[in-house]
Amino acid sequence: MRLRTTVLRTLLLGLCGLLLLPARPAAAADNGTWGVFPTPPAGAAMTDRAYFFHQGPAGASVADSVTILNSSDRELTFRVFATDAVNTPSGGAFALLPAEAKPRDVGTWIALGPEAAGTVTVPPKGRKDVPFTVRVPQDASPGDHVGGIVAQNTEIEGIQREGKVQVGVKRQVGARLYLRVPGPLTPALSVEDVRVSRGAPLLPWTKDARATITYTLVNRGNVVVEPKVALSARGLFGRRVLDRPARTPQPALLPGQRIVLTEPWPDSPQLDRVDVKVAVSAPAYPDVSSEAGTAFLAVPWPALGVLLVLVGAGIAVLVLRRRRRAAPQEAEPVPDLARAR
Repeated sequence: MRLRTTVLRTLLLGLCGLLLLPARPAAAADNGTWGVFPTPPAGAAMTDRAYFFHQGPAGASVADSVTILNSSDRELTFRVFATDAVNTPSGGAFALLPAEAKPRDVGTWIALGPEAAGTVTVPPKGRKDVPFTVRVPQDASPGDHVGGIVAQNTEIEGIQREGKVQVGVKRQVGARLYLRVPGPLTPALSVEDVRVSRGAPLLPWTKDARATITYTLVNRGNVVVEPKVALSARGLFGRRVLDRPARTPQPALLPGQRIVLTEPWPDSPQLDRVDVKVAVSAPAYPDVSSEAGTAFLAVPWPALGVLLVLVGAGIAVLVLRRRRRAAPQEAEPVPDLARAR
């Protein structure tokens, strides 16, 4: 449990330097104190490479170098390591695994130079270049393999307590590495598990009803895809109640990854039977598309519940009144004929 908590928190805190939305211009990973990026050409202070992009067949070796830049006024010491990339399960943001998580793919193919043995110390306002080699195994599968090289500050920047266990928090920043192994490329994308959750006002139509559409995207192929999602919904008799065409691509979805995304629906129907459809496509691969849907009944349940209670109470009152009216009057005493004789 302690290891799992440490991994999760390190991953979440490391996202500040690892998350880059595809809609924004690409930039080197930098948290304002230190940055990690491909080493600039000889004699240049900066590089025009945002990430590492390489291609190599099975059995090949690719050499490159990563630079750690210290922008602070004090010396910093880092643990440098290579690892795999993942999409965060909720939201799909790009992230590199923390040091505690063991890589299984391209992170195991990267061999850092001797400069990264142990720790790497970078002087104030200085930089350190660390060469590395990617050795593609003979049995490497075709397609995209995504990982990165991470610099984790050895300084503990905070202590958090989990019951009786104290967890040290360290920040990390990493540079992405994309490696494509030539061979058959099989892009495949699916949308699954569409759900709708609703929230309606107590009094119908006094305020807008709000809903949230949740769905899962799965990359079942061997290449990175940038999905575009379109949402639509129809009410009774085919009336269109939602038409949200595909917009800016969602976060780049890595091969084999599964992410859960949500879309707010601020003016959803309050009384209707609704069919919702989620359609996903990949602009870079026109033949790739998928759609899934769900249906729900939009009913103002709180108001309906109050109405049913009032109706039930009214019926109960009427029944009691009728019973009282129909109750027989007390019978008069019958004379004793025997005594009368």
